[in-house]
Amino acid sequence: MEESIEKNSFIDSLRGGLGDENLKMMSPLTLAYIGDAVYELYVRTMILSREENVNKLHKKAVKYVKANAQADTLKRLEEVLTDEEKSIVRRGRNAKINTSPKNADLSEYKRATGFESLLGFLFLSKNDKRLIELLEIAHKIPEEVSI
Repeated sequence: MEESIEKNSFIDSLRGGLGDENLKMMSPLTLAYIGDAVYELYVRTMILSREENVNKLHKKAVKYVKANAQADTLKRLEEVLTDEEKSIVRRGRNAKINTSPKNADLSEYKRATGFESLLGFLFLSKNDKRLIELLEIAHKIPEEVSI
């Protein structure tokens, strides 16, 4: 195991060797599960500040990762998504969800799930360039989220 970690980056070792066909057949909720973690890590890194305590950082992060904020982020990205990416978002949005959203309406929650599915797909398919590009586009626009 040590040898394979030395040859690959830590992140690549987490992703494993899933092929494109396996990813396309993967449940959109599974993709969203991974996408949620990817986005959480991105946001936490983006807001990182030495001057703030972790409680304040957590409160800032929640403003980005809550369902309605993710739904808004997806709206900003819709114009630049490829047909394949739109299909992944649609699959995530239309997936049967067995839980009820706590702090969002159902349509926002479903859109957020579509957004997370896309991030999970891009991460697992090792399409880092596109993943970063979309996240930068989403957060280049002046923030509508008050911090």
